[in-house]
Amino acid sequence: MRILGTGRVQKQALQELYQLPGDNPTRETTLELLYNLRAMLEARQNLDPEERELIMELSPLYLQRLQTVKEEGIQQGVQQGQRSLLESMLQVKFGAVDAELAEIIDRLIAVPPLEQAQLIWQLSREELLARFSGDI
Repeated sequence: MRILGTGRVQKQALQELYQLPGDNPTRETTLELLYNLRAMLEARQNLDPEERELIMELSPLYLQRLQTVKEEGIQQGVQQGQRSLLESMLQVKFGAVDAELAEIIDRLIAVPPLEQAQLIWQLSREELLARFSGDI
């Protein structure tokens, strides 16, 4: 509630919020609410000086959050791309990706890309399944 205050009280509350560990659930929930407040304030036409100052105070954290979300999205995209590429390679080599082959894709992703390709092209279906199914 102090964050919604003004002046020194608000600044102190924000500093205390910033000092909480990054994985603190209260910090994350409060920041999400503040990001929403920031967006609503930015959409308004006539801001008073205190509202402008709050937007400025929240801007660095908001930008940091956007960067984190972007990086997480990129990482997810890379993983999806790897999965799709491996599925395609398995489909080309074996005609279809059945449940057994689909099960080993996550283990294949952990292997360096060049080795992935070599293993898929050099090993038979049975050898590939034996190597990555955990039986050996």
